[in-house]
Amino acid sequence: MTCDALTAHPPMHADEVVLRPVFCVIEALYRDRRVADLAVAGRFVHADVELDLGRTPDWIAGGLADDEEWRIEWVKFYEGLDLGAAFQSTGDPSYLAAWEDLVEAFCDQVPVGLDSSDVSARRLQNWIYAWQRFRAAPAYAGLRSGLAARLVERIELDSAHLAANLTAERNHRTLELYTLLLVGIAVGRLDDASGAMTLLAENAVADIWPDGVHRECSSDYHCIVLRSLVGAIVSGRAAGIAVPSSLVDRVNAAATVAMHLQRPDGVMPALSDGDEGDFRALLRLAADVLDRDDLRWVASLGRNGTAPDDLDATFAIGGYLVQRSGWGTGAVAYRDEAWAVLDCGPLGDGGHGHYDQLSVVLYARGRMIAVDPGRFTYADDADGWRRHFKGTAAHNTVTVDGLDQVPFRRGKPKGPLPQARLVRRSTGIDTDVIVAEATSPSHDAVHTRTVTFQRGPEPQWRIEDRLVAPTAHRYELRWHLPAEAWNATTIVDLGSVVEVRSPGAVFTFAVAAGEVRIDDAWVSPTYGVRLPAPVVVVTSEGTSDARFVTWVVPC
Repeated sequence: MTCDALTAHPPMHADEVVLRPVFCVIEALYRDRRVADLAVAGRFVHADVELDLGRTPDWIAGGLADDEEWRIEWVKFYEGLDLGAAFQSTGDPSYLAAWEDLVEAFCDQVPVGLDSSDVSARRLQNWIYAWQRFRAAPAYAGLRSGLAARLVERIELDSAHLAANLTAERNHRTLELYTLLLVGIAVGRLDDASGAMTLLAENAVADIWPDGVHRECSSDYHCIVLRSLVGAIVSGRAAGIAVPSSLVDRVNAAATVAMHLQRPDGVMPALSDGDEGDFRALLRLAADVLDRDDLRWVASLGRNGTAPDDLDATFAIGGYLVQRSGWGTGAVAYRDEAWAVLDCGPLGDGGHGHYDQLSVVLYARGRMIAVDPGRFTYADDADGWRRHFKGTAAHNTVTVDGLDQVPFRRGKPKGPLPQARLVRRSTGIDTDVIVAEATSPSHDAVHTRTVTFQRGPEPQWRIEDRLVAPTAHRYELRWHLPAEAWNATTIVDLGSVVEVRSPGAVFTFAVAAGEVRIDDAWVSPTYGVRLPAPVVVVTSEGTSDARFVTWVVPC
């Protein structure tokens, strides 16, 4: 994973400019031969949409006209890494020629500074990473005449513009500073790289709270930021650049959060904006950088290292509370352990936070039981999908009169914010009990949720929701089930209780709680992808106070 092949295969063109090797933190990713073959044919796939744009596309006006996010992903040049990997394994010159055509057309058409700083930063990284992959191939004989010098010149121009137009804060700033660190190393300006490292440390202290949670409160963005910061430590050490201890400390804390948030199947849940993702390679790298055997254990799903000391974790500032039956050290296999996360923290700074306070996701026996439906899109179109996936009704909590916990905005909410807090937590050998409370500027009800987790050979949860208000409301409790439960979930009325039987669990509700039904819903494991899935809805109508009790037994 060192991306150091630049020195292994020097160019055959004597005049080709040589960039110094940089550490590639995503070396294991973007090796899809199909993506490479499509790019050779001038076809590109983003957000599950494939377009035929040619090898010299219109980089300014091309792409999906009604979704700016499609173009943003396209101009980041991720396909270059797939092309480089295909060239490494086959030696087929069409892969290199395709990348040359695309890069040259971009440099011809797109002026420096046209795209936002974060988009330019990601493109710079991917250009450097892809070029390294091509140069590592035995068949590499240099870029076409003049392109290497032109590409290096463009990298320097873009990085200079980036340095003068850094985003003020949060994950975009992290990405941009990390890019400046890599460019400084690649072009041999170590003073510039050292300056970027200092700013990265300051950014990490500002954006990662003392409990280790990233301030945007999104599990996916948390890991993306962590990956850049871990990569920065590796890059700095390799280049002889001093790495501030404050950066290492924050990375340590953030890695602990990622370790506990990772499900027993090795997947990171999609809490707020982001996709479900596999960040085990990141945890393996962090384990080496930080010399932590607990990270090695979690990254390997219990095959290497030492199991963490704590089953349950409380991240009090960020509001993530994690329950776990074990780490695979006993009779239950690692992947089959039970796990849950309750969110009782802030929405998160910026616009990535969903309106999901007191939402909980559940996993046991190798499968998801109750899911966070994901994000689907960033496009705030008239179709309402951005609002839907961000809204309270798209999460495993209680809505009041169908309202969101805060009025919808595509970006950061305006005005008063909902508040959530941990009331108390009591953890024993066999049982963990969490009590949390949430209030909202949208209504006058106070929501208290108690999550009782019973460990042991037959793990189960009891979730009690109490709503108290001075006025009457319509309260609706929702449990979003995974896509595999579509057309496989049934309601059984047993008299005093109602059971909802899904492929992964049985949900039981007291009849007195209200009407129980199954509605059609959606889940989005990956950006731009929607899958049909059921949602269990329990309704209490026309009362000021309400009480729901849900028993969840994995099966």
